Amino acid sequence: MGDYRIIDVQLDDRTILWRSADIEQERRVAIFDLLEGNSFRLVTTRGAPHDGPYRIRLRVEDGRLAIDIADSDSEHIETIVLALSPFRRVIREYFAVCESYYQAIRQSTASQIETVDMARRGIHNAAAETLIERLSGKIEVDFDTARRLFTLICVLHIRG
Repeated sequence: MGDYRIIDVQLDDRTILWRSADIEQERRVAIFDLLEGNSFRLVTTRGAPHDGPYRIRLRVEDGRLAIDIADSDSEHIETIVLALSPFRRVIREYFAVCESYYQAIRQSTASQIETVDMARRGIHNAAAETLIERLSGKIEVDFDTARRLFTLICVLHIRG
């Protein structure tokens, strides 16, 4: 029986030019939550099958998401590359609603914050479903893992 989970996640900091305190907090929470509970199973492998656990590194290269996957000893297993074009619109929408959410937290009523947060969660959920579909046949993840990975993908897209 395999150990189908991520035990370490890194972001390619060369991709990230700037992070606000809010975004840095989102990154920390997403990584913490991801490592606390996730389901991640590599489906395609070059060579012998590998059952995990996994160490992953997320990076953007030539407009694509690259997920470098290594074993628990940091030996590279495989790199999965996904086109980011299906995510561009939803990433822009997510950034816009997150900015509204951060502003609402600072100056709005509880009901206004809840309304913006519902919109943020809706976009986030749709993006997680898209990520699950795009990973199909390569990596199997559960919904919560996909949501946290999407948050980290967004962090990689922040430009100052």
